[in-house]
Amino acid sequence: MDKDEMREKFIDIMAKFTAYIGKHLPDDVYRRLQELRETEDTPLARIIYDAMFDDLKMADELDRPCCQDTGVIQYFVQVGTKFPLIDEIEDGLREAVKRATVIGPLRHNAVEVFDEKNTGNNVGTRVPWIDWEVVPGSDEVTIYAYMAGGGCSLPGTARVLMPLEGYEGVVKFVFDQVTSYGINACPPLLIGIGIAGSVEVAAKLSKKALLRPIGSRNSNPRGAELEAMIEKGLNDIKLGPGGLGGENSVMGVHIEQAARHPATIAVGLSTGCWAHRRAAIKINANMEYETISHRGAVL
Repeated sequence: MDKDEMREKFIDIMAKFTAYIGKHLPDDVYRRLQELRETEDTPLARIIYDAMFDDLKMADELDRPCCQDTGVIQYFVQVGTKFPLIDEIEDGLREAVKRATVIGPLRHNAVEVFDEKNTGNNVGTRVPWIDWEVVPGSDEVTIYAYMAGGGCSLPGTARVLMPLEGYEGVVKFVFDQVTSYGINACPPLLIGIGIAGSVEVAAKLSKKALLRPIGSRNSNPRGAELEAMIEKGLNDIKLGPGGLGGENSVMGVHIEQAARHPATIAVGLSTGCWAHRRAAIKINANMEYETISHRGAVL
């Protein structure tokens, strides 16, 4: 396979994968929703969960997105220095989004700032957003795709706390936002929290926290303990499915951290809705793929 053939194969895989994840939730999210449905004992909560699973069933049968807001496409790329298409990834992903918009179909969500014009193909200035990590010596690429919708992104926020506020200030910040705006993100939510020394790092880490498998814990025991405590506290509020009341508020809470300056504690918050359309795919040097988040998926 020559370079042009490899590039076309890469675009084809990513276009089909991007369209696919708008219709099918990742395995861990689907399982967690099933678990949460079993905990509900009120008629309204069960009706909401039944509607969610009916929606997912129809999305599969009709080959249509499970939510009309297919979001702004974001890719988090972990690319090996020996991956043969390392120079073509950005252009390839932009072309993949254009194709996915047609075959999805995906709603047109890229509006150019200042011009206030929708591009009509989900591609625009710095969109799809691409975040890069370089893996020395590898000849593979792992790509996390995320559909950042207007509802689940709405509560996203970040700020820098003064040291006196401590980690209690982090918890207060999270609870203030979730109880004020979290209902807009269609609970049960997935909560991503970033803690760092500057606002942009905390915000990015909070988004990356959403890419982790549900149920995974922070590698630091204290971080894992804080995740569990915040998760319990948010569930005790009992937002329930759709924010209409129930036993649980969240699917999980994930925290990612970076070392901070002694004078600052920055916190970022990103939320995923019940239709948490994030996915991961690994592509090797021969353009063979593995759908990590959706086992057994055929594109």
